[in-house]
Amino acid sequence: MRWTTLMMAAAMVFGAVATTTATTATAAVRVRAVPAGDQPPYPYADCLAAAKKNHETADHAKWHCDELVKKGWIKPPQTQTKAKAKPKPKPKAKTKK
Repeated sequence: MRWTTLMMAAAMVFGAVATTTATTATAAVRVRAVPAGDQPPYPYADCLAAAKKNHETADHAKWHCDELVKKGWIKPPQTQTKAKAKPKPKPKAKTKK
C-alpha cells in the first residue's frame, strides 16, 4: 500500500511539472511581426508585375492574377471609367427692374 501511494504521488508531481513546462513552452513561442503593408490582399498591378518578372505571357499572367483574386490574395483590378463631364451651369435669367 505504501508503494502505491508513493507511485501516485510521483505521478501527480510529474503531471504538474509536465503541464507547467508545456504551458511555459507554448508561451515562449514568438510570432514574427509582419509589416502592415506586406499582407494580402496585394494590388492587382503588383501581381501583373510579378508575373511579368517570372516571364509569364500576358494572357497567362491575367488568368493567374484573376485566380488569385478569386482566392482573396489579390485585390480586384480597378475599373477605369471615364469621368462624366459636369454639366455646364445654365445662365441665370436676367430680371427687369
